[in-house]
Amino acid sequence: MRSDNDRVLIVGAGQSGLAAAHAALEQGLRPVLLEASDQTAGSWPRYYDSLALFSPARYSSLPGMPFGGEPERYPRRDEVVAYLERYAAALTGRGAELRTGACVSAVRPADKTVGQGDGSGFLVHLEGGEELATPALIAASGSFGCPYRPALPGLDTFTGPVLHVADYRSPASLSGEHVIVVGAGNSAVQIAHELAAERRVTLASRAPIRFVEQRPLGRDLHFWFQVTGFDRLPLARAEAPPASPVLDDGRYRRALREGRYERRAMFARMDGDQVTWSDGRRERVDAVLLATGYQPNLPYLAGLGALTADGHPRQRRGVSLTHNGLGYLGLEWQRTPSSNTLRGVGADARRVVAALASHLHGNQQHVRS
Repeated sequence: MRSDNDRVLIVGAGQSGLAAAHAALEQGLRPVLLEASDQTAGSWPRYYDSLALFSPARYSSLPGMPFGGEPERYPRRDEVVAYLERYAAALTGRGAELRTGACVSAVRPADKTVGQGDGSGFLVHLEGGEELATPALIAASGSFGCPYRPALPGLDTFTGPVLHVADYRSPASLSGEHVIVVGAGNSAVQIAHELAAERRVTLASRAPIRFVEQRPLGRDLHFWFQVTGFDRLPLARAEAPPASPVLDDGRYRRALREGRYERRAMFARMDGDQVTWSDGRRERVDAVLLATGYQPNLPYLAGLGALTADGHPRQRRGVSLTHNGLGYLGLEWQRTPSSNTLRGVGADARRVVAALASHLHGNQQHVRS
């Protein structure tokens, strides 16, 4: 077991963890990234094959490294993976330590004889038995590992395959002629459109799909976000975020209008291979895909007393309300609408790391005195 006063352990080496490491280096700290997988790109390699960013390359960079290539294109999943791997390599060249295959199983206070939030640091336990001590910790493990699966009426009796979008890769992931996609967000519509090329698809959602023009007045929406300051919208107005609209260049609305897939109000119940719609009509369904979002993936903090009963962190703008030296990155609407994005997480990382650096420097001054 070892500890260093200027070291910060970062759980996760996806976009949030890498942004945190960059900010830590800028603050003169020594970041150590702990990535559970064998790849330095977080969850991106596991997203579905056809995924494309909703923001152009010029608005999709982490601090210190432009995405590169034609700036108005919408990068695909594998391009993002390659970019993040280049970014990680650059960080290690500057002194960051990156450990893959390092799965954090639990975090405990370093001094179990004192109360929460005393600033004594943390003991980080890895699967396999290794234990690391650190004065500061950033939970940047995202949400992909914790897909939200709502308890829909009768879904547990359905005899066909039920996949969450986290498990979906391509149309080959699902069998059958009729697929219900549950959801009304970007992933739900993108995948429904993709599946509709080969089979019948019904989008089931509690509210109608809300489309937003992706390139109003010939400029991408993210250009207007930047001009208007929407991406810097303060937390006071972001505490109850609205459902995300579907960014569309026209193809998704056109396909819906032409009947290539349909949207219906959420079904009333499923039973066996049958679905009962809200109007009482019943029909056979072969498979269900849940595009129902994610929740923070923080099981390793469960024993620390840092989470709410439903697993959400007790934090304000990424800084823990329960423990000194603990920060978070990659939460939806953590500080602004762009918090959990390539373009926005860097600003959050600077603020969180600055707060942790202030805590560490304060502790060091206390020790010297």
